[in-house]
Amino acid sequence: MLIKKLRISNDYRRFHDLTINLGDNPKRIIALVGPNGCGKSSVFDALIYHNREFSGDFGAYDGYGGAAYHFREASEINNQGSVEIIFNDERSFVEVWQERGQSGNTIFSFRSSYRYNNVLNVGEIRAVVPIELNNVGAATASSIDQRMEDNYRRLLAKYQDYLNSNDCKPSEARAHIVGELNDAISKCLSIEIVNLGNIEEGRGSLYFKKSDQEKEFSFDVLSSGEKEVVDILVDLYLRKDIFKNSVFLLDEPELHINTAIQRKLMVEINKMIDDNCQIWIATHSLGLLRALQDELNDVSDIIRFDENTEWAREPIKLVPMPKTRKDWQKIFFTMLDDMTALLSPRQIVYCEGRDRPAGDGSERGFDAKVYNTIFEGEYPDTLFVSSGGNTELDQRSDIAIAIIGKALPKTEILILKDRDMASGKSVSEVDRQEYLNNNPDHHRVLGRFEIENYLFDKAVLKKYCESLNREFNEAAYNDLALDIVNDNIKERWKDIKNVCGTVANVSKEIFLTSLAAYLTPELPVYAELKSIIFTEKDV
Repeated sequence: MLIKKLRISNDYRRFHDLTINLGDNPKRIIALVGPNGCGKSSVFDALIYHNREFSGDFGAYDGYGGAAYHFREASEINNQGSVEIIFNDERSFVEVWQERGQSGNTIFSFRSSYRYNNVLNVGEIRAVVPIELNNVGAATASSIDQRMEDNYRRLLAKYQDYLNSNDCKPSEARAHIVGELNDAISKCLSIEIVNLGNIEEGRGSLYFKKSDQEKEFSFDVLSSGEKEVVDILVDLYLRKDIFKNSVFLLDEPELHINTAIQRKLMVEINKMIDDNCQIWIATHSLGLLRALQDELNDVSDIIRFDENTEWAREPIKLVPMPKTRKDWQKIFFTMLDDMTALLSPRQIVYCEGRDRPAGDGSERGFDAKVYNTIFEGEYPDTLFVSSGGNTELDQRSDIAIAIIGKALPKTEILILKDRDMASGKSVSEVDRQEYLNNNPDHHRVLGRFEIENYLFDKAVLKKYCESLNREFNEAAYNDLALDIVNDNIKERWKDIKNVCGTVANVSKEIFLTSLAAYLTPELPVYAELKSIIFTEKDV
């Protein structure tokens, strides 16, 4: 079950009228990212409020706060009409809740950022509320969320149930119950659960071992960050068999956890939660976002909350952020003022073009601008840089490799040349392959004469015309008799402009640069160019 659209209105918290539209194919993971005070937690409060209006109490702690907490003006309250949720099957929250009946409380699973799990020392045996009632933990994003004690009791109960049902040894039952947990915990921390304790013996706690020591120790001895990781994973493990078609709301799960572990934890959270669920996360975490940028890129969307938005005055509509390098820079800037170390590209591709940047430091080289536009979606960690002509390209890239290779050893440097590298004349495919075979592996040569030969590809021009609701004059294009691979065709740009029905007085560079946006992954010409640049040597 995935939320596709959420609307929060009637001056709820800091929002006058907010719509988050995730499109017809919403992703599994939705990350709300922005500075403090921009409303990320208020989104969660709206979802919890809506759930509570239908399902009763949500959370053991009375942080509900009444109308004064949820609405800026009591007179504006419209109860259930203040929050509208549409799921990917086009059903509303009301329809889903009515269908579920008594299990309506499992539509949402919420965890606040205010967690308190400093000790775990259970001294008595007692029953706990079934987890499917979902009334343990926080009632709002500002409430304390303390779950570990009850979850420890649930874990023991799960162990006893398995032991009694399968007539097996205690060690076998323990291995079964903590096996999946330990697999997830060990991916994040160098510890594992070795003992579930024994309340009757005064050892009502989880016991662990580190990889470098034999003596076991209790939950209380763990660091704050280790406790948070264990607490989160235990809670998700206990919920995964019951919350199978739910929306998980996690407010800043990175609390107390360092960046490297945050990234690993995000991967394990995704694995632990059932495939039919959606995960909403409010975060400032560099580690979590790096996981979403890399390991979980295909299943996640980013909703960016801008601190300069007038949330309380205007109707605001938010959609998933495009995942280009520029947009990732904006997101990471939320967390770090100094972007240099964070956004060091994984690849720098030196290409031909104007080597001097503009006064503001931006790229002036035409080729680099075009390549960055074409590949910034699929390769956000690759930066194309203009470095002069053919000779300068060799000289400056060698210097860059010598310097950047020391400062940023994980950054790969490539050299991309046009096929007119023989004093402006095209070289044959045989000559091209000979050049590649006799130069280091980081050298590349275009398969076509220049980048314009890719931009003027018929498929690109057709897509360009379609976007402008113009008719592509294919007959006139064919009459130009272009050899799209071997001709020096960049000076035919006015003919191409006419074929595309462009009558406005635009410059050559503006026209050619605009075509770059239509050289997209579904086109064969994109695959051709991609293979030349990003595959070692040529294919």
